[in-house]
Amino acid sequence: MSLFARWKNRQPEPPATEHRAEDRPVQVIGLCRFSYPAAGGFQINHSSAEERARFLYDPARLEARLRSFEALTLPCLRAQSDPDFSFLVVIGSDLPGWARARLEALLADLPQAVLQAHPPGGAHRQVMQAAINSLRLGPVRRCLQFRLDDDDAVNCRFVERLRAAAQDARPLAARHRLLAIDFNHGHVVRPGPEGLHSAPVKRAYWAPGLAVLAGPWVRLTVMNFNHARLWHSMPTLTFPEPDMFLRGISETSDSAFHRNTPLTLLDEAGEAYFRAAFGICAERVRQIHAPGG
Repeated sequence: MSLFARWKNRQPEPPATEHRAEDRPVQVIGLCRFSYPAAGGFQINHSSAEERARFLYDPARLEARLRSFEALTLPCLRAQSDPDFSFLVVIGSDLPGWARARLEALLADLPQAVLQAHPPGGAHRQVMQAAINSLRLGPVRRCLQFRLDDDDAVNCRFVERLRAAAQDARPLAARHRLLAIDFNHGHVVRPGPEGLHSAPVKRAYWAPGLAVLAGPWVRLTVMNFNHARLWHSMPTLTFPEPDMFLRGISETSDSAFHRNTPLTLLDEAGEAYFRAAFGICAERVRQIHAPGG
């Protein structure tokens, strides 16, 4: 079945209903680590904290990351069919002032956004765990947590589908402290002045298509685990639904995986589909990435 046929034939899910106090509607928290200079958490090794900060805070790199964040990540979050979620953006307290001002301006019209600045050099997993748990509404409530890099995106129904999956998995989740929910169909994408180059991909346990459901009183988070090895630590449910995530690639990406994957420039039909599925406007992508844009 073609990409567009699968999209047209998708079936909506009924909303979840909750009854008991401990089964109140699941809280949803997304996290983006925006160039936070942590100790650990990067595939590129640096010899010192100073070297890592120079790499992350290079003006050209920060400019590229801000553009991809504006072009890919934020539109899909604004377009979520279920707006009941928080999106936490963690930065270093030493992020250059001009970059922080740009970031604050970009987040101003996303009501779900929470910006937190942390001292640089903190242990990656511990800092992110504390940041996520600072937003939890109470120890009894279950919490779905997902993570996005600043050039990733998710389907406009991602939060809605996470809630539906968590509802379907209630008997299993009741017996386990942690449960992973994985959507394994998406696209690799590279934005640029020509628009969006992309290629379909099927990949299990990739970060942008993944979430962790933490049970009551559980302080561990999605950031306490290597996403590719979650199945070592908890039960997992994988859904082969089409096009639930976009993984951005560029010269500034930390991971080299799929950097050399052949990508195709979206045509008019592809651009219309990406706008419907991910809320991403290819014309706006061209404007943002135009020289001097």
